[in-house]
Amino acid sequence: MRIVVTGSIATDHLMVFPGNFTDQLLAEQLSRVSLSFLVDTLDVREGGVGANIAYGLVLLGLRPVLVGAVGADFGTYGDRLRSLGVDLSYLWTSDTLHTARFLCTTDQEGNQLASFHAGAMTEASRIDLARAVCRLRGVDLVHVGADDPEAMLRHTRVCRSLGIPFAADPAQQLARLDGPQIRALVRGARFLFTNEYEHALLLDKTGWTEQAVLAEVGTWVTTRGGKGSTVQRSGAPPAAVEAVPTAAGQDPTGVGDAFRAGFLAATARGLDALEAARAGSAVATLALESVGTQSYTVDGERLAAGLTATYGPESAGIARALAVPA
Repeated sequence: MRIVVTGSIATDHLMVFPGNFTDQLLAEQLSRVSLSFLVDTLDVREGGVGANIAYGLVLLGLRPVLVGAVGADFGTYGDRLRSLGVDLSYLWTSDTLHTARFLCTTDQEGNQLASFHAGAMTEASRIDLARAVCRLRGVDLVHVGADDPEAMLRHTRVCRSLGIPFAADPAQQLARLDGPQIRALVRGARFLFTNEYEHALLLDKTGWTEQAVLAEVGTWVTTRGGKGSTVQRSGAPPAAVEAVPTAAGQDPTGVGDAFRAGFLAATARGLDALEAARAGSAVATLALESVGTQSYTVDGERLAAGLTATYGPESAGIARALAVPA
C-alpha cells in the first residue's frame, strides 16, 4: 500500500530552566517584561507531524512518501529519513527560508515559554500534490496532517478530484481554520483524526453535530491520552479502545503521531478500524517510553506483548499482520 504523508517538518529546540518563571515576574512590571533565562540543557530533536508519522510507518515496514516544505538547512535531517526508507522525492525546498523550528523552554513547575517559526512551511501551498500522485503511478491513501492551512485545503481538494482516499488530521491548525474551511477539509475523508479537545473544537467551529460529521467521513478516531481512543462510524455505536499501559512513560511529545502511524500501517495490512486503533495504541506506548518523537524503535515481541496484555491473546495477530520482526 502506497501512503503519502503530508504535514509539517520541523526541528525542535527544547530547553530546561532550573527555576520557576513565575519567580522572575514582578507584578508592578508586567506591562514591560524583558527577561532572559539561563537554561541548563538544550535538546535538539527532529520532528514535525508529517515527518514523525513517516518515521513510524517506516518502522512498521512501509515506505511512505513524505510531502512537505523544508529549507536548505534540511540536509542532515533529510539524509537520516532517506536512509531509513522515507521517500523524499516530492519535498518542496525553499530558497530563502529555514525549515520550521519550534523553540520551547520548560521550568521546574512544567510551565513553558514557546515560539514556533513556520519558516519554509509557509510555502507548502506551492506543492502540486496532483503532479506527485501522477508521477507515483498509484497512491492508496494520503494523510493530510497539520501544515500551512492553504496547503492542507489544497491537498484535500486534489484527493477528492482524483478520487484518492485521504485522512484528515487538522490537529493544532484547527485554531487557525474557520468553520467553512474545516468543513471543506473534513468532507469526504476516509479517516478523521482528532484528540479530545480538537473533537469538541471541530464541532464548535463547524456547527455540526457528531452525526453530521460521521455523515461526511468514513471513520472518526479520537485519541484520549491515557484513556485510549474512541472509534466512531455512522450507524454504529462508538467503540472505546483502551490505551496500552506503561510504567516507563518518559515523553508524551509525538505520541499522537506514533498512534497515527500504527493505525495507518494496520489499515494498510487490511485490519479493520478497531484493530488499527489497538495497533496505534501499542505503537504510541512504545513512543511514550522514549525521549524524542523519532527515537523509539518497534519490534514484534514488544508490540505483541503490549497488545496481548491489554486486549487478550487474540490480539497477537495484529502484530503478526504488521509483519514487524520479533
